[in-house]
Amino acid sequence: MSDSRSESADWWATAIVEILPGVIRFRGYPVEELIGNVGLVDMISLLVLGELPSAPRRRLLEAALVASVDHGPQSPSIASARMAATTGVGISNAIANGVNVLGDVHGGAGQQAMELYLTIDDGIPVEEAVAAFGPFAPGFGHRFHPVDPRVEPLLAMVEQAAAEGAVDGRFVDIARSVEDAIARPDRRIPMNIDGVTAVVFCELGVAPPLGRGLFVLSRAVGILAHAWEETEAGSRLKGPIPSSVLPTYTGHALRHLEDR
Repeated sequence: MSDSRSESADWWATAIVEILPGVIRFRGYPVEELIGNVGLVDMISLLVLGELPSAPRRRLLEAALVASVDHGPQSPSIASARMAATTGVGISNAIANGVNVLGDVHGGAGQQAMELYLTIDDGIPVEEAVAAFGPFAPGFGHRFHPVDPRVEPLLAMVEQAAAEGAVDGRFVDIARSVEDAIARPDRRIPMNIDGVTAVVFCELGVAPPLGRGLFVLSRAVGILAHAWEETEAGSRLKGPIPSSVLPTYTGHALRHLEDR
């Protein structure tokens, strides 16, 4: 291959997929061997994490993705997608609209919790690590659930996988140490979905930014479902509140130019 062709071929060099005429291989595996023999979570692990997972690790990854898939129309990403769907932009635009509002505040706590856990895992004392993240420990407390129903089942699965030797299990202890450190005299601030999926992803060796990406991948399923439900309903131009309700006006009282 000439230098110019070699440079062009290397421009988007990838270890993920090999495409040739009549050939598709993912991380070396022919697609025809994968079809019907591995599941979607296996493919997520293969493409994103680099290898097909063992059965216990697959169960953990799948459980984390299932747990994060949706949190109802009051969730900004879901509401945004539903509202976009009523404008007639199409399903892909509605999905993109929902995904695009997943950022540091809505959708980023899982990554931040992973960073917190890894800081503690590196030897920083729990209280010091928590203090570095500001007044709120990411992954703990929930504005809606006094106790997040998704936490204990996932922790139990991590502990089971650790008993099987599939993961180390130390991030469960780290997360619980954070929960102990931030407890108030009158109440505990329990782990939420972001805190527990952070445990799963840390146990699986996922990098924190990639942990956020996996959350987005999971939530995109819920976004799709809601966008399609709104599309099928035939709704048109739904704003954030019903048209019978007008936003509270907090500006100037009525005034006229002639009074200036």
